[in-house]
Amino acid sequence: MVGSPKTSVSRLDFGNFIQRLRKRANKNTTAAGLHLGEVSRFVIGRLEDGTPTKLTTPQIESLLWFYDATDREREEALALWADIKRQEKIARAEGGAKGFWTEYTDQVAPNFSKFLRLEELARQMVAYHPVIVPGLLQGPDYRREIVRIEHPGLSAVNVERRLELTALRQNRLDEKDFRVRVLMAAAAFRNLVGGTAVMSAQLRWLTDLSERENVSIRVIDFGIASHRGLTILPFTRLEFAPGVSGLTKAPVVYVEGAFSIGYHEREDVVTKYDEAIAALEAVALTEECTRDLMVQTAKEYAA
Repeated sequence: MVGSPKTSVSRLDFGNFIQRLRKRANKNTTAAGLHLGEVSRFVIGRLEDGTPTKLTTPQIESLLWFYDATDREREEALALWADIKRQEKIARAEGGAKGFWTEYTDQVAPNFSKFLRLEELARQMVAYHPVIVPGLLQGPDYRREIVRIEHPGLSAVNVERRLELTALRQNRLDEKDFRVRVLMAAAAFRNLVGGTAVMSAQLRWLTDLSERENVSIRVIDFGIASHRGLTILPFTRLEFAPGVSGLTKAPVVYVEGAFSIGYHEREDVVTKYDEAIAALEAVALTEECTRDLMVQTAKEYAA
């Protein structure tokens, strides 16, 4: 995988560990920041989210004291922190301390970098889109047209940079232990993005992807009455592997709006999306029938 996944996973694991200590101590991120000397609550949030910060080891030790960590918890937390620092030192020496997406931050929305980092770390992803093919499965010609629709005045250079970013994200599809389940409404096959040639190529590419053991693609065909997908925005649910601490970061649901995006981690909200996924899968075609539909539709576009 591109980037430095072990470093990122350690940070995610540490952030999850220290967040649980904070919540157990009934402290909020504002109080934690003030305890460290007017550190912003957003810095504490980034620490818990696995994002690199400039917090020092003494500050981490102070937080552990503030959270009433036991001697064993303090020892484990500091061991994780030391491992993070060790791995990042190695990564810097190898030129891979930053995620691959950092070179493209000027090409994405300000808070989309968080999604790219979480996507790189996830072990399983479930995506639903009612209108177009989800970004991770967009072929280059299809992606180019989507970018042009969203940003008609974007320069050719920046269009290609966005295609490069998508291609880098798609490296994860080559990892057999990264599982992707995609649900789409049939409209995604019929909305004419870039013309018939582009759609035919996109559907053929989807068909090839659907043959992989770690990729599941299912469509909700026209004619299904009053299904859940008619009233829900596009979303992606990301699930993570247990960390070395034995803890697992809670699943995150990323929701796409027309002009904004959001992240949900609360258990009750994630549960609602799990119920939506189950409802969508209950009415979706099987993988085999979806594959047949993609082949048939691609042929129609090519005719």
